[in-house]
Amino acid sequence: MNLLEVRQLRVAFRLDRKSTAEAVKGISFDVPRNATVALVGESGSGKSVSSLAVMGLLDAAAVVSADSSIRFDGRELLALNSKQRRALCGKDIAMIFQEPMSSLNPVFTVGAQIAEVLMLHLRMSRAQARRRTLELLEEVGIPDPALRIAAYPGELSGGQQQRVMIAMAIACEPRLLIADEPTTALDVTIQQQIMELIARLQKRRAMSVLFITHDLGLVAQIADHVIVMRHGKVREAGPAQQVLNQPADAYTRALLHCRPTLDARPHRLPVIADYQTGIPAEPDGIASMDSRVRKSDGKPLLEVRNLSKSFYLREGWFGQREIKAVKDVSFTLARGQTLGVVGESGSGKTTVGLTLLRLHQASGGSAMFDGRDLLSMSAREFQAYKRRIQIIFQNPYASLNPRFTVGDILLEPLRIHRIGADNRARAAMAHALLDKVGLPASAYTRYPHEFSGGQRQRIAIARCLTLQPEILVCDESVSALDVSVQAQVLNLLRDLQDELGLSYIFISHDLSVVKYMADQVMVMRQGAVVELADADALYRNPQQPYTRALLAAIPGHG
Repeated sequence: MNLLEVRQLRVAFRLDRKSTAEAVKGISFDVPRNATVALVGESGSGKSVSSLAVMGLLDAAAVVSADSSIRFDGRELLALNSKQRRALCGKDIAMIFQEPMSSLNPVFTVGAQIAEVLMLHLRMSRAQARRRTLELLEEVGIPDPALRIAAYPGELSGGQQQRVMIAMAIACEPRLLIADEPTTALDVTIQQQIMELIARLQKRRAMSVLFITHDLGLVAQIADHVIVMRHGKVREAGPAQQVLNQPADAYTRALLHCRPTLDARPHRLPVIADYQTGIPAEPDGIASMDSRVRKSDGKPLLEVRNLSKSFYLREGWFGQREIKAVKDVSFTLARGQTLGVVGESGSGKTTVGLTLLRLHQASGGSAMFDGRDLLSMSAREFQAYKRRIQIIFQNPYASLNPRFTVGDILLEPLRIHRIGADNRARAAMAHALLDKVGLPASAYTRYPHEFSGGQRQRIAIARCLTLQPEILVCDESVSALDVSVQAQVLNLLRDLQDELGLSYIFISHDLSVVKYMADQVMVMRQGAVVELADADALYRNPQQPYTRALLAAIPGHG
């Protein structure tokens, strides 16, 4: 008998009094006892809505069809009242959410939030709950549990926040664990640890897992069964090895092949549309070795020497503690080339980018750009250089002003830097940029919330291009995107580099993506450079144990 049985699940959302939008369109699937089932699909496929329906966490605008059925251990969940549902889902069914910062309460310590679950569902005393909380924090790999138990969510890194969410979810030893994209924004080594942790918990506790992800490559090491969804319907389902090795559906093949690999660097990454238009389904049909002619004269455009950045935390009444985020980092970037910067959270890679843009004040070192030191010039002098070095931030949802139309977003930097003769000329430039990044002219009058994550990132790229920069700092700019959308944005970045001769500082924790983009790779750890080498040489023969550990942690590589 299966632990979870979903039959003909239909979920629609009320848009207004008369109309609804159907997000899940009559799907059926099972989660066997003591097994892991992966629910795979892109944003908008309905996979997260399906999991929220199981948990009873759909919002008030959602309508579940009367003929839908969700049975847990033979018990019909849709027939339970809210109190019965809360008791069951708090203890026997638990969920790890994708975005920990919106799930954790910022005004309570992480220890208090885990202890609350234990006291509420297992009736533990405060002392018992504290001891168990320390054990859970250690089990999920939080460093210094005795210290971190008193930390607030905002004091932890994204990876640590997600570990806290996992500790909270497994606290009551649930029989079914639903993991909704739990590793999407995590470093490869932490991702590997989380995947191994979930697999270990599943076996030790005889627990069933419903693992939701957009990355088919990730599920190979954990899933027994795979269900592929698109547009609210199941496209393919079956044993993991069958679906992954012999996919029957073109969409499944597309998901498998859109992601960059370490084996080859294609000229372009395949996208979903390629498989719908009949281009050969095997990657060899699309992914020839990189034959681009790079527009580079080999001369240094940016020379960074001994870059350092420290932050200071207050200790006691008068003391302060120095945290060295970046330690004597040096590198050279040539025109038309890409430097990949990789490392785990806290390695200092993002701080390097923000310091070069003077969003952080450097503690030491120099950054020579066209003969001038970016770090020592006055604010007035740097104003002219802001046009020449721009940044694409990680989160396209937070980096665009929700009150501005796309046209306003593109016109603002043009006006500030007095580019274009008048507003009509600037509008023409903005429309040309929308076309360049693959967005329709109608996007000009629309707002950011009307676009998908991939489209928003294209808007962010277009905004950077308004100033005709020479260097773009891409700070995890594709890490939050679905694999097919990620492929589209990576193809766009390479096309722009070919056309405009742009230089990239490409910051990422995803070594497969960096392999596809970078000419040189700089590996960072704890603020220092561990290894710096030509991309092909580094991936073929890494010299440092830390680099080898990062590569080994990539799903399917180690």
